[in-house]
Amino acid sequence: MAYRVTLIPGDGIGPEVTESTRRVLEATGVAFDWEIAYAGADIMDKYGTPLPESVLDSIRKNRVALKGPITTPVGHGFRSVNVAMRKALDLYACLRPCKLYPGVPSPFKDVDIVMVRENTEDLYAGVEFEKGSDEAAKLAKLITQAKGERVRSDSGFSLKMISETASRRIVHFAFKYARSYGRKKVTAIHKANIMKFSDGLFLAVSREVAQEYPDIEFEDRLVDNMTMQLVKKPYQFDVIVAPNLYGDIISDLCAGLVGGLGVAPGANIGDEIALFEPTHGSAPKYTGQNKTNPMAMMLSGVMMLRHLGEVTAADKLEGAIAEVIAEGKSVTYDLKPETATEPPVGTSQVADAIIKKLAKK
Repeated sequence: MAYRVTLIPGDGIGPEVTESTRRVLEATGVAFDWEIAYAGADIMDKYGTPLPESVLDSIRKNRVALKGPITTPVGHGFRSVNVAMRKALDLYACLRPCKLYPGVPSPFKDVDIVMVRENTEDLYAGVEFEKGSDEAAKLAKLITQAKGERVRSDSGFSLKMISETASRRIVHFAFKYARSYGRKKVTAIHKANIMKFSDGLFLAVSREVAQEYPDIEFEDRLVDNMTMQLVKKPYQFDVIVAPNLYGDIISDLCAGLVGGLGVAPGANIGDEIALFEPTHGSAPKYTGQNKTNPMAMMLSGVMMLRHLGEVTAADKLEGAIAEVIAEGKSVTYDLKPETATEPPVGTSQVADAIIKKLAKK
């Protein structure tokens, strides 16, 4: 029986990497019944929104989705479609493995870190008030009354909210993931020495939940110290759990340790629904150039196969990707070492090479 999966091509380079990923997934021998759904900047004129309700309905129905990157305007325009989808579908756990494959240019060795990021609150919850608005003025007045501290009248506000409920479920998710995949340690990230009532709550809950998993080592780190430790000794970390903002930043740092966003997959998971997508953005300047690395999205497809219980197919596909990387011939420009004598290949040619490897397995 074929798996019914919502397939969202995205915009920018999204359709190219999505098509390459669809091809390699089908080459594993697993049957899919794709339900195509469109979201992003390219459909704004037609639908008046980058995220039609029909897209969410499709995901709710199928419970599994594979999504290409979608553009988020910087400083103007609509809010992030990615954030909106996570909130609407309660995809509270962002899972981002960062694994170093042999052949990827990197100054490090043996990096294998899984980032677990809380997805629904913190500064990314979108509770903001624009400078000069009535709401901003009311908030400034409230702060002055409550804290006795003057707030500049030309301030904009973004509220950081961390709840016990969301903290507890994301830390449980991290420990359950560690136990299920044979991981040995969970590290909680915070800045509780400064933000005692938000990050402090996250830390307190993390320590409490850790006691329920005596078989898994637990530690906590200040986020600033964590960034230094990651670039000095990344091999000391295994599973990392963090509030939304820290998790976003640290996952990109971890991706840099293993060769960049081109090999950084991701998933957004809730109790009922799982959406798989690469960590990288839509890179509009490369649209239609057959240039970008599709492996992050392909590895997101590997994660989807494991979620579906197709472990053998997942291992086959990950192995084929690893072999292509190790050979270093059919890879895009970002995976070519400076000493390479052969030119890089394009997005679709990477898929061709991986499909050939799969045919031999």
